[in-house]
Parts: sequence; C-alpha cells; structure tokens
Amino acid sequence: HAVFFVDDAEKIDLAGLGPGLEHDPIFPERANIGVAQLTGENQIILRVWERGAGITLACGTGACAAAVAAHRRELTGRQVTVVLDGGPLEINWREDNHVMMTGPVATSFTGDVDLSDLT
Repeated sequence: HAVFFVDDAEKIDLAGLGPGLEHDPIFPERANIGVAQLTGENQIILRVWERGAGITLACGTGACAAAVAAHRRELTGRQVTVVLDGGPLEINWREDNHVMMTGPVATSFTGDVDLSDLT
C-alpha cells in the first residue's frame, strides 16, 4: 500500500492517478494506492485504488495501512476511524504491533458457478 495524505480526498482524480502509480517501477509487484484526508483528531477519509481492480468501496488492508501511516507520521493516535465509501472501519494498532479492524459486514452478492464450464 502507498498512502498519500491530502487536503481533500474527494478532489483527487484517483481514476487518473491510480493506474500510473499502481504500475510505477518503484512498485515492482504493483501497489494499492490510497488517498487519505484527516477529518478529525482520530478520523480519516480514505479512497483506494486497488491493484488490478480499480477504485473500491472498501479496502480493509488499505484502512489498516492508512491508520498505521497516520500514527507513524504523528497525525493520529493508535485508534482511528477510517471512513471509506463503503462505510467506516475502526482500526486499532495495538502496542504489540497487531492491527485490529472492526466494522460492519454485508453480503455483496451471491451466485452459482457451474464448474463444468471451467474445463
């Protein structure tokens, strides 16, 4: 993950910025690109370009990366709310360096796959 802290995450052309950064030589295995905006003492708005997928509604690992990056830059505490287009996540970077994420879950879709079509 590469996380960029910006003044206004909504004003960033993530669809234009994401593909170029995802494939930049500095990331030989490609990267997820996040733009993060501090909106409160321990609150971040995050938008994510996910490698191979594009702009996503939510990215748990991106939220964790943004929270850790914010704390390491002394912008927030170790417990933050990360607000993504798909909803908020609570991130706690514990003193033992484990990152815990909590938030709502929902089914995105259901379906059936006929495996005989794959052969």
